[in-house]
Amino acid sequence: MGKLSCAGILILGFLGFLGHAEATLKMGFYDQSCPKAEKIVSDYVKQHISRVPSLAAQLLRMHFHDCFVRGCDASVLLNSTSNQAEKDAVPNRTLRGFDFIDRVKSLLEAECPGIVSCADIVTLATRDAIVVTGGPSWQVPTGRRDGTVSNVSEASNEIPAPNFNFSSLQSNFASKGLDVQDLVLLSGGHTIGIAHCPAFSARLYNFTGVGDEDPSLDSEYAAVLRRNKCRTQTDNTTLAEMDPGSFRTFDLSYYQLLLKRRGLFESDAALTTDSTSRSYILELLNGPLSKFFEEFALSMEKMGRIEVKTGSTGEIRKNCAMVNG
Repeated sequence: MGKLSCAGILILGFLGFLGHAEATLKMGFYDQSCPKAEKIVSDYVKQHISRVPSLAAQLLRMHFHDCFVRGCDASVLLNSTSNQAEKDAVPNRTLRGFDFIDRVKSLLEAECPGIVSCADIVTLATRDAIVVTGGPSWQVPTGRRDGTVSNVSEASNEIPAPNFNFSSLQSNFASKGLDVQDLVLLSGGHTIGIAHCPAFSARLYNFTGVGDEDPSLDSEYAAVLRRNKCRTQTDNTTLAEMDPGSFRTFDLSYYQLLLKRRGLFESDAALTTDSTSRSYILELLNGPLSKFFEEFALSMEKMGRIEVKTGSTGEIRKNCAMVNG
């Protein structure tokens, strides 16, 4: 009984700390210090994403990659200096949208210097971009501060890889406080995503090292990819839609493709190999689109709270690509 009581106290203490950390994020954090902040972000996003809708998926990916390394602290935006930053990690070399965030930051610095963090800009811009594409909206409590550390090896180790199996995915997400439902929902962001050939070409040409094809991939789809997209295993530039036929629309077709064995990544296909994950996919497909929107929104808000820096932790960067001073 004594041990259980001690453990209970420790758990309650941890939950209390977590609650305190999250409590410092709040809706309308900038209402007094920079009243126009969220409108400036929203207006810029509406103006530009409508013209370049593919950038919405890039911002979503940037936000995801940022939150999975040191939490949602804009560490992914930092340039390398004497050490290699997260930007240089293999998973981040194909990230796009850094200049977009920089332009939003410059507008906010002109309006209210040193007030709005790059971390909040990424989080707000991602939500607003998804809305412009016809996707769901979600609450974005603000008050994040920017990190001052960015390490290439941490990004390489902590961002889930496209060849992860279900066990690796589940473990990776759990380490960030996300469960299987969050894994399925956040993977649903691939409904508007695109990918470079190296992320999946081994499934087409050399799955086990003997020139074979991944048997979990629909053979007709694999043939289409070889013929129309990745014509060689060494193609490093060609892009393929994660949700072909519907990659500009935020909908449920990504999950329909998974059940047809047409998920592009091994990590996509892995979602159908676990009974809990698969049953949740079926639940989403059997429900209205609004159910996916509502639950995706909740998982995005949850992701946006991962290991946030608030209060006196971190800083408000003047330039998103470098620490102050």
